[in-house]
Amino acid sequence: MHRPVIEAARAIPGRLAVAGPDAELTYAELDRTANALAHRLRDLGVRPGDRVVLYAAKSAAVVAGMQAVLRLGAAYVPADGSLPVARVATMARDCAAAAVLVDGARLATTVAELDGGIPCADLSQEPDPAPAPVDAAVRPDDLAYILYTSGSTGTPKGVCISHRNARAFVNWAVDELKPTADDRFSSHAPFGFDLSVLDLYAAFSAGASVHLIPQELAYAPAQLVDFVHEQRITIWYSVPSALTLMMRDGGLLERPAPEALRTILFAGEPFPIAQVKALAAQAPGRRLLNLYGPTETNVCTAHEVTPADLDSDCPLPIGRAVSGDRVWAEAPDGGRAAPGEEGELLVDGPTVMLGYWGREPHGDGPYRTGDLVRELPDGSYAYVGRRDHMVKVRGHRIELGEIEAVLALNEDVAEAAVVVTGTGMDARLTAFVVPAQGREPGVLGLKAHASRQLPRYMLADDVRIVADLPRTANGKTDRRRLAAGLEESDS
Repeated sequence: MHRPVIEAARAIPGRLAVAGPDAELTYAELDRTANALAHRLRDLGVRPGDRVVLYAAKSAAVVAGMQAVLRLGAAYVPADGSLPVARVATMARDCAAAAVLVDGARLATTVAELDGGIPCADLSQEPDPAPAPVDAAVRPDDLAYILYTSGSTGTPKGVCISHRNARAFVNWAVDELKPTADDRFSSHAPFGFDLSVLDLYAAFSAGASVHLIPQELAYAPAQLVDFVHEQRITIWYSVPSALTLMMRDGGLLERPAPEALRTILFAGEPFPIAQVKALAAQAPGRRLLNLYGPTETNVCTAHEVTPADLDSDCPLPIGRAVSGDRVWAEAPDGGRAAPGEEGELLVDGPTVMLGYWGREPHGDGPYRTGDLVRELPDGSYAYVGRRDHMVKVRGHRIELGEIEAVLALNEDVAEAAVVVTGTGMDARLTAFVVPAQGREPGVLGLKAHASRQLPRYMLADDVRIVADLPRTANGKTDRRRLAAGLEESDS
């Protein structure tokens, strides 16, 4: 995965590679900085196959650090600078890290927390002027990086991704997007989130530039809209929540369409169809792609928005298999679900992870996503919801995602999230609704809207109008915080 960067650095030495809040690096500067950091890590004892944690705020220096680790034949473990140092130390110990690369502001506290158990190096130290190239050989199934899950669905686990896994996805993205050296990719997602893999490596494969969005601006809607215009972004990739905020509160739809922007990619959660329509109407002809896949597989299906989608009120499909993968829906009896029948999505192919760090390797079988889907008549798949969002309320099986999708179809609604509290006959459904820009949805109107499409047992007992929904570190709706807040207010 590191070879495209080295080749591009030698081929286009004067071209911008990474623009971050700390610095801008050309490909030649990125090449030199990565080599210098690789030598420093080698001096600390890092060898092929080792793991190196990168603990710092999002920056061009972190990108150089990733490259340094890969050039040694080691694997990087990104840890966002907003994480508490104790959590990072836990990650470092869990993956038996050989070293931690950390920015100067966090160096002293990190060293103290690790108590000498793992060596640390200052990521921000000035590189040597002309370090010798470093380019250790790697095999396709060698570990490239570990992404720790956010913990929103349970105990965090280290997802181990090989060079083969990453390259299968990146190669598909390059074939699909056809980037050139003139493209300018945004980088909205934290480096610990799998969306960042496309931002960095699809850009580097073409010699394009990557423009980093610092974490503190990731959900600042007006600043994000300014960023797209001022940085002349051509390819944008984020969770739908960011785009929704940009449309609702950032003035994205009120300003002229960004002239350079040609492709918008989104993944990580469903994008309400009303928001997709508004985005498509703002600049006809721009490509909109809905990408799907858990961290364990990266992107395994994709769907490009079509005119038929924009004429429908149905949620966007997650599409067909990509990246060389094979996907299918498994029925409750273990057989393949028939078209139109609900089943769990299984993924098999080159993007499926090596396994979770410290556990048995995943092996050759398919990965069970835990997501429920239905095969559509054209062979693509519709997302139904998470198995772990399936609840029982007064004896009825309910998929919370279905209620959310119906509420999001209301023109007064920008976003909706539904949680269940209590058990048995005391179980209650509560819907949290964020108004669309300039709209004032009424509780009675929303309940009437839902009652026209949902059975009585799926209607929310309580509807609350809120300014925003809480987010996990990866930008997804944090239903646990919503439920916890309800339980606290009821106690």
